[in-house]
Amino acid sequence: MMNLWSLLSPRRKMRCYALLDSDGRCRALRESTVLPSQPGWVQVRELRTCWLGQPLPVSEIILSRQQFSRPRTLVTA
Repeated sequence: MMNLWSLLSPRRKMRCYALLDSDGRCRALRESTVLPSQPGWVQVRELRTCWLGQPLPVSEIILSRQQFSRPRTLVTA
């Protein structure tokens, strides 16, 4: 019964991540349901092994909501 329940329950979507070094070159690729905790990981649209050791194409990077948001200042009247 537990196996049936796990099949019917929603699962987290697998996402693709690339580890970038200080020069912007791809050092590792990873697929996970959560963002890796180490610094340098960015979410990408897909995983391509040809990126390893090469600069990551900017068009493949997916920006998170935190990167879109601007710092807000409190305005008092």
